[in-house]
Amino acid sequence: MSKLEQGVEPEAVGLSLERLKRIERHFVRYVDDGRLTGWLVVVTRRGQVAYVASAGTRDREAGKPVEIDTVWRWYSMTKPITSVAAMMLYEEGAFDLRDPVRNWIPSLAEPLVYVAGPAARPVTRPATEPIRVWHLLTHTAGFTYGFHHVHPVDEMYRAAGFEWGYPEGMDLGACVDTWASLPLLFDPGSEWAYSVATDVLGRLVEVVSGQRLDEFFRTRIFEPLGMEETGFWAGPELVGRLAALYVAHPETRLAVAADGSAASTPQRMLSGGGGLVGPAHDYHRFTQMLLHGGELDGVRLLSPSTVSYMTRNHLPRGLDLEQFGRKLFAETSYDGVGFGLGFSVTDDPVASKVVSSRGEYGWGGAASTAFWIDPAEQMTVLFFTQLMPSSTHPIRRQLKTLVYQALLDERPGW
Repeated sequence: MSKLEQGVEPEAVGLSLERLKRIERHFVRYVDDGRLTGWLVVVTRRGQVAYVASAGTRDREAGKPVEIDTVWRWYSMTKPITSVAAMMLYEEGAFDLRDPVRNWIPSLAEPLVYVAGPAARPVTRPATEPIRVWHLLTHTAGFTYGFHHVHPVDEMYRAAGFEWGYPEGMDLGACVDTWASLPLLFDPGSEWAYSVATDVLGRLVEVVSGQRLDEFFRTRIFEPLGMEETGFWAGPELVGRLAALYVAHPETRLAVAADGSAASTPQRMLSGGGGLVGPAHDYHRFTQMLLHGGELDGVRLLSPSTVSYMTRNHLPRGLDLEQFGRKLFAETSYDGVGFGLGFSVTDDPVASKVVSSRGEYGWGGAASTAFWIDPAEQMTVLFFTQLMPSSTHPIRRQLKTLVYQALLDERPGW
């Protein structure tokens, strides 16, 4: 029996099966017309798997179908796991959220901020604020990504070998030291920009714990939670189930085969920002732990108070990402959505203009994967596919609409 086989009739947990089937009918069209090659969706409520559906192929060229145990590239859905790792150390008293990161990573002792000029000859100044632990957790440290293609600092990242990957031979510590040599976009804490901050956080976990990131994840998170098939690459026992990677054609936006071989190759660079691969079951275990306040099946990683604190909006003055952040690499706006310690957090569902709950939190990955957790509705949702970039189609907004319209319970307070 599959570990993710539907465990309860949807109506028993307040969901309509007939309405949930609209998810499949809608996203089958994405496969039929070639926008996606295949996908898998999992909806749980009140701790029960209420709906599982899939369509298409995990490898179109090889004719292999999507199956419940398909292994997916999680990309930025790795970030919440790294954030949980850091907060486990925080709970042990290893650091304070206001502590300067330079206490553990000396290369970040004197950050510079971009002022003007081209990437080859930037004008910089000293940062007015040190990079603190909470800045890494909230993407307010001033780092960026080379794939943004918006700012001269993005260009500097690409020139240093950082766009969708990492320079050959560099480990996590070397990457962090290289980023430390480049200017920040802004003074830490003054803005929000999606960035390598979570990779830097992963390095902090390594230094503080004395373990490589893969070892910390394995011994402290994956083995305790039963996430038995998650790692930084798909080894020989998993590679046959690994989904192929696709990119959107620039004109047609249809799925075109891409090189996804890195996911089946041992990695020197352990990316806490986007390096993990694994099946849906393993990520399901992680989301259930969070939904249950940091505990699952008698294993506790975090206290309920810490999970609650992480999933509040930590942006200054309660602003949302559209007000406080730079342009997001996403297919949707983030009106009414703030950012916590590793997750986006819905503060105002009305402003977001998609049916959802206040306090809902989650994130997605570059290959159009997504998850969210809704404490108010006691619900988790997972969506896996492998199409880059995630901004190609409005999958996440459409999925939210299709999931919430299947709820049968009256929503108190609305």
